[in-house]
Amino acid sequence: MKKNQGWLGWLFASPYLLYSIVFFLIPLVWSLFLSVTDWNLISPTYNFVGMENYAEALKSQGVQSAFFVTFKFMGVFVPLVIAFSLIVALVVQGLPRFRGLFLIGFFLPYLASGVVSSLIVKGILSYNSPLNEFLRGTLDIDINWLGTPFSALFVVAMIIAWKFTGYYALILTSGFGSISQEVYEAAMIDGVTPWQRFWKITFPLLYPALFTVLILSIGVTFGIFTEVYQLTGGGPDFATNTWQMEIFTKAFSNLQAGYASAIAIIASIVTFIAIYIIRKLLELWGKRNGWT
Repeated sequence: MKKNQGWLGWLFASPYLLYSIVFFLIPLVWSLFLSVTDWNLISPTYNFVGMENYAEALKSQGVQSAFFVTFKFMGVFVPLVIAFSLIVALVVQGLPRFRGLFLIGFFLPYLASGVVSSLIVKGILSYNSPLNEFLRGTLDIDINWLGTPFSALFVVAMIIAWKFTGYYALILTSGFGSISQEVYEAAMIDGVTPWQRFWKITFPLLYPALFTVLILSIGVTFGIFTEVYQLTGGGPDFATNTWQMEIFTKAFSNLQAGYASAIAIIASIVTFIAIYIIRKLLELWGKRNGWT
C-alpha cells in the first residue's frame, strides 16, 4: 500500500515535474551551454569562447543600464501598485455587498493582453491624440510622454501597476478578512482613531498578504518586456532598457544568441540575489511586528 501511495504521489506531481523539466531545466542547461559559445542563431556550429561573453556583458552599457533601470522601475512601480491595491482592497472591504463583483471588475485588467494595453496607451499619448491636443490647446502644455527618460519610465510603470492592481487587491482583501474584528472593537473602546487603527493594527496584521504582494511585485520588475517593447523599445537613452529588452535585442536583432544567453544568466543571478535580500529585509520587518 505504501508503494502504491508513493507511485500515486509521483503521478499527481508528474504534470508539474514535466512542466519544470521542459520549460525550466532544459532551457537553463541550454542557456548555460550557449553562454560560453558565440552561436548566432543561424550557424550549425558552436565555437567555444569561454567566459568572453560574460566579461563583455559586464562592461556593456546596455547591461549596466538594464541593472539600474530594473531598480528604477522597482522604485516607481512597487509603491504605486501597493498604494493602488491597498486603496482598492479598502474600498471593496467597506462595501456592504457585491464585493466579489467589484473585485472581478478590478481583476479584469490582469487578464488583458499587454500588447493591446500598450497599443491603446500609445494611441492615447500620441502627439495628435485628443488628450495632447486638449493639453496644448487649452492649457498650453506640451508633454512628450515617451520622449523623456522619467516620463517614459513612469508611463510604463503606470500601465503595469494598472494591470496588477486588481490581482494584488484580491490578495490583500483576503488578508483583511483574516484580521479578527475583536481587535478593532478593543481599539475602539480604547479610543483609537481610524488613522492609528490602520497604521498600528491593520498594517502590521496585514503582513502575510503584504509580504506576498511585495515579493510578487518585485519579481515583476525583473521581467518587464511587452510594454517596453511596444512603447519605447528601451529608450529614450536606455531609460527603459530592461533585462528582457536587452536579451531580446542581442539575441534576435543582433543575432548574438551566445552573448544574450550570458546576459540572461547574469540577469537570473541578479534577480535571485535581489529578491533574497529584499525577502530577508521583509522578514526582519515582520519579526518586529510579532511575525516569525
